[in-house]
Amino acid sequence: MRIARLPSLDLLRGFEAAARHMSFTRAAAELHVTQSAVSRQIRTLEESIGVPLFRRLNRALLLTEEGQALARAAGIALGGIEQALTRLSARADDLPVTVTTTVSFAALWLVPRLARFRAIHADTDVRLAATNEMIDLARDRIDVAVRFCEPGAAPPGAAPLIGEEVFPVASPRLLRDRKRPLKEPADLRHHVLLHLEDPQGDQPWLTWGEWLTALKIPGLKPAGALRFSHYDQLVQAAIAGEGVALGRAPLIERLLGSRELAAPFRDRVTVNRKYFVIVAPQSRERPRVRQLVDWLLAEAALVREIRA
Repeated sequence: MRIARLPSLDLLRGFEAAARHMSFTRAAAELHVTQSAVSRQIRTLEESIGVPLFRRLNRALLLTEEGQALARAAGIALGGIEQALTRLSARADDLPVTVTTTVSFAALWLVPRLARFRAIHADTDVRLAATNEMIDLARDRIDVAVRFCEPGAAPPGAAPLIGEEVFPVASPRLLRDRKRPLKEPADLRHHVLLHLEDPQGDQPWLTWGEWLTALKIPGLKPAGALRFSHYDQLVQAAIAGEGVALGRAPLIERLLGSRELAAPFRDRVTVNRKYFVIVAPQSRERPRVRQLVDWLLAEAALVREIRA
């Protein structure tokens, strides 16, 4: 007897990853989704087939007998699909290499460098899918992802690309303004501060409140504030002389080199996160994908040399 309606592939992939890792958190990291999304997938799958698949203990997960049976079957089936996709991708290597990353990393770091990649690999087309959402690489046919996360949250096989430092930056014109000096942190009171909106509180190191506290001037009142929903917009405002921003290296290092931005102080904070390169399983055998990944790693190595 066949089941009238099979569960979706997303539900089975979420379950198989959770069963293999015995952790919703590690499964979420592998699939580039949130832990709550994996938990919902498992709950939906259990409701659709009418049996519990996990026993949820205080600090552990255990598979039920039914869960063990489905985990074995799902592992075999998904493994076969992955192998088939790998063979098909290898045969279709004339397709564009699709890369996903955050909007800010794409706009400020990757896009300005793509001409160098094209100069070396003119026969390789690149498709850029910039988004701040975590997307499923297999479902959305993504070959390579560049993601910013804590090292412990990077999925297995992810290659570290480069770390990030944060420090105030502004247009050189502001630094030359004698009426509004910008020689020490207390001088920020003369200037407009450019803020990145962070409604979820996920990026405290990019908030001026944290910085002013670290600089021991928590009560400082700036001349004004401008707020932005996207970091690349904030950087453009800083270049235009609209105010002082918190610069993120490596994203603004090119702008420091071209003197479109300058760092008035020496204070820098190293963020406990890094950019990682992740290759989708179905794309690992594609030579063009390997070319792009090797180039990304080489570009990051150049940046690290300049910093040193």
